[in-house]
Amino acid sequence: MIGRLQCVVLDCPDVLGLARFYRALLGGVVNRPDPRWAVDDDFSTLHTGSGRVLAFQRVEDHRPPRWPDSAHPQQFHLDIDVPDLDQAQNEVLSLGATLLHTDPRGWRIFADPAGHPFCLLRG
Repeated sequence: MIGRLQCVVLDCPDVLGLARFYRALLGGVVNRPDPRWAVDDDFSTLHTGSGRVLAFQRVEDHRPPRWPDSAHPQQFHLDIDVPDLDQAQNEVLSLGATLLHTDPRGWRIFADPAGHPFCLLRG
């Protein structure tokens, strides 16, 4: 092993808004004091209950990915296990997500408010 994953950083136009979106989806604490990062108007963090950290970095000319358009590739995506797909879908839509695709094999693909794709899977 060469190293450990410290966090996953997502580019976006509104760092605090996207941190709050993922807090509502995954739980955790937005901008918890942590000596590894300085949070400000251009950088926000989410420390999840599982110990994983997501970070959000402001990009002025943010161009969101367009799933499944390879001219605007998704760059990354998160798979999130949920106990009830229908309930989880209603909740993420109310938070500002957009449904992109319902796969007949049992998962649903959404875009977060900044356009990053993520999947909800029955966990």
